[in-house]
Amino acid sequence: MKALIVVCHPAAGSLSHALAGAVRDAWTAAGCAVDWRDLYEEGFEPVLTAAEARGEPTRDARVAAHQAALRACDLLAVVHPNYWGGPPAMMKGWIDRVFAPGAAYAFEKGIDAGDVPAGLLRARAALVLNTGNTPPERERGHFGDPLERIWTEAILRYCGVASVTRRLFGVVATSDEATRRAWLAEAAALAQAAARAPAPAVPSH
Repeated sequence: MKALIVVCHPAAGSLSHALAGAVRDAWTAAGCAVDWRDLYEEGFEPVLTAAEARGEPTRDARVAAHQAALRACDLLAVVHPNYWGGPPAMMKGWIDRVFAPGAAYAFEKGIDAGDVPAGLLRARAALVLNTGNTPPERERGHFGDPLERIWTEAILRYCGVASVTRRLFGVVATSDEATRRAWLAEAAALAQAAARAPAPAVPSH
């Protein structure tokens, strides 16, 4: 299986990187070919162009490579901190440019008329891991956990990924080493479970 891991955090020694590393180790051990993408390390350009905003294919070779990796993967992991209930700006730009029409989804008549699209992604499972300084219970109860809705419903299932698992790890600022070790073990277990997800059914006609 092909696995794609995308991590977005400005600090290379972050918990986000450690969690992504735990996923990478688990998927490598499961025999996956892992494609590792660190958006800050590679200097991903997050700004959507005017042509891309009109739905035209990207002319940026790096963006096109990310789109190809997304389309090809059987397993997807996205790891980033929770910034004001949403992804960091660079990750949001990655979403805008990579989850593009014709790359991640399409419409039957080629025109977005507000109808339901056809998801183009083949991934059998996606794993979204977020870090934050709001207790998960408060994030769900008080804020409605916007990242859950963004990633699960507005992006991944919209683009054809039926099996989505998301986990928020926090509070990071007050966590101790034992807690962080437990989080890393949990991330590895979630990755192992995702690798066992059944492949999507192939239509009979």
